[in-house]
This record gives sequence, structure tokens and C-alpha cells, in this order.
Amino acid sequence: MPRLPVLLSGRLRGAADRLPVCLLAISLLAACGTDRGPAKTDAALGPVAEFTSPAPSGSNTPHLALDANGHVLLSWTQRRPDSTVAVQVARWDGTAWDSTRTIADQRPFFVNWADFPAITTLGNGDLAAHWLERRDGGKYAYDVKVVRSTDGGRTWGAPITPHTDGLAAEHGFVSLWSEGASDVGMVWLDGRKSAMPDSAREMTIRTASLSANGTLSREALIDARSCDCCQTGTAATRSGRVLVYRDRSGDEIRDIAIVRQTANGWTEPQHVHRDEWHYPGCPVNGPQAAALGDTVAVAWFTGARDTARVNVAVSVDGGATFGAPVRIDDGDPIGRVDVVLDDQANPVVVWLEQRGPDAAEVLTRKVVGNAPGPIRVLSRTSGARQSGFPRLVRHGNDVVAAWTSVNPLQVHIARFSLTSHTP
Repeated sequence: MPRLPVLLSGRLRGAADRLPVCLLAISLLAACGTDRGPAKTDAALGPVAEFTSPAPSGSNTPHLALDANGHVLLSWTQRRPDSTVAVQVARWDGTAWDSTRTIADQRPFFVNWADFPAITTLGNGDLAAHWLERRDGGKYAYDVKVVRSTDGGRTWGAPITPHTDGLAAEHGFVSLWSEGASDVGMVWLDGRKSAMPDSAREMTIRTASLSANGTLSREALIDARSCDCCQTGTAATRSGRVLVYRDRSGDEIRDIAIVRQTANGWTEPQHVHRDEWHYPGCPVNGPQAAALGDTVAVAWFTGARDTARVNVAVSVDGGATFGAPVRIDDGDPIGRVDVVLDDQANPVVVWLEQRGPDAAEVLTRKVVGNAPGPIRVLSRTSGARQSGFPRLVRHGNDVVAAWTSVNPLQVHIARFSLTSHTP
């Protein structure tokens, strides 16, 4: 990944490898699991309970999903004592974790703090997962590899590459989903244009489907110019699937775009909201989406008008139009968002907030209508790149959250109720 400028306390800075810092020190006011802000009973979340993680020291890049039985799947990258790397997964049934299983190891992995493996469950109960793998041709030449398990993750099939360009270029930032009974849907950032002679160095958004027998189909170009290294997101509405990503205009405006899947294919990209964020590099801070019926919530980070924000906006027509965004951060966000919905389609967002030169907090908040509820602190962590991206998944009336600590490097797990009281 190229060296990129980053946002520091809502101001643009040019040193890519420096950590975000606060211009004014903000004290660590709350212990894990406490609320911050005015009480709003209908928007308050339950207390946070951290529980034992199956991922040992040396783990990072968590991703969460549910299996066909509604059990939580946690995947992560594990660096072993001998410096080898593996992609691993474990299942939690609400009481205990089962044995850790290896999705892939002994591979030429491209390991990246922001572009990480993921797992999903297919319509027939199979599991699909992906990772990134280096190839000859350059420092940032790497491919996506997708695998399938028909036995709950005990064994995995041969890896398949979903992009057919065959070029030594960047391919990554994948989102997976179940398409039909057994197909795997995929969207990714594709850098093949940068590997072509006389072509601009631009990333594109592409999608394809992978059948149970390994056949690729429905390959499509979604957007011919996107932000270089921001995560993609996806959600299934009643009207069809939506994809969200950070767009990149010819004038370097990097706002959040959405496309919708219809009977006629994918729609043209449109903006969730016109932040008008002019930024000369990639902020490595992609959006995420969640849906219930035709309600879609999109959460994202922006630095428009030199002010760092975490916003969430809601659509009630399957992503065709969105209401005004609601700002939910605590004043100095790093971003790195994820989002889920409660049973009333109210969004619950997680993100990182800067808390001093070397500290950050993992925060979460529910929004009811246009009213953000009290902020819930999940954990203290670091603002360093290695702290990665916290992730959420719904588990009944609870939310399970995963995040990474830096010293030591390890994935942590907690859960909290979607309501502050027992129904």
C-alpha cells in the first residue's frame, strides 16, 4: 500500500506513518462499559461484557459473521511464534467457543492492517472466506483468494481467484455475501488499470459471483474510478443488494457512493451524501452498511471542511435516497466504522476515537431517528494502524463486538444488549 496522508484531529497532515494525535489532550473519562452523554432510554445500549477470545496473542484483523444456526463466527489473522501467518476461525454458540480451525496457512499472504480476510455463510449453510496473496510483479502486486467449506470450516476447498485480468496489480478490500442457495457474491477494489501501459493509476470497483463448482460469472465493472484503499461494504435489502464504497472524482472529492442491484443489473453510482471532502490521498477509512427490509443505514468517516466526523445516514427505500446524515462521534474520531441494526432498524455504529497521542477508545452508539443515544465505551486501545478496524454482528438481542489491542497484539471480544433494559 502506498504511503498516504492521514487525518490528525480533523486536520490534514502529510506524514503517512505518524499516528493520529489530539491537539488538545482529552482525558480517559470512562472505564470499559460505561455510558457517556445524556440518557436517552430508547437509544441506550446495555452494559458491555468482555468475554474470553479464542484468538491468542499475536492475533489481529478480526471479522464477524453468523453461521446457518445463528452462531457467531470470528475469523482473524494469527502470527505464530515462528513468524508464520495463518487465517483462522472459531465458532461461538452463545456459551462457549469451539476448536479453532485454520482456513489457510503456509501461503504467500499479503498481510495488511486495513485489508483483511473475511468469512460469510451461504444460503445452503456452506462457508466462504477470502484472503490476499502476493504474486510476482511488484511490491503491491497481490490477488484475492476465495475458498469454500462444506463441513462447517473443518476443511476448505482449493482457492479461486475471482478477478480474471491476470495482471500484477492490487486486488483487495473485498466484501463477500451469499447469492442464491450456493453462490458467493464478491465486490473488491481492482487495480488492473494501473498495470496497463499508458493508463492512469486508478482503482476500480468490480464484482463477480462464484458458483459451487468454481465457475465465475456476472463479472461487472461498478465504478471506473474509486478511492485507492478504503474498505467496501454491502447489505441485502428487500429490494436487492447494495454496495457502498468511497468514490474518487476527477477533482479528488472522496465521498461515499452506493450502487443497488436491480433486475436490470447494478445501478449507476450515487452519493449517500455530498460531503464534498477534497482529499489528495486515500484516508484508508471505508464505509459500512446494514439493512432490514428496505431500510438501509450507511456509516462512514469524513474529513470535509477540515473537521473529522463519523456520520450515519438512513434510507427507507432500499438505498435509492437517504436522509440527512447524523453526526455520532465524540469530537475527535479516527473512524474505522461498522454498523448493525436493531429490530426497529435503528443503527448501532462502532468506531475508534482519539484519546491522546498514543491512546484511543472503541466507542459504540445507537441512533433513534435523528437522536444519537449515549456513547458506550467498549474498550481502550491504540490509534495505531495495528489496532485495525472494530467489527460488529447481531446475535439475537445482543451485539457481539471484536477489536484489536496493540500491546500485546490480540483480538478481544465483548457483547452488549441492544437495549438498556430487559423487555
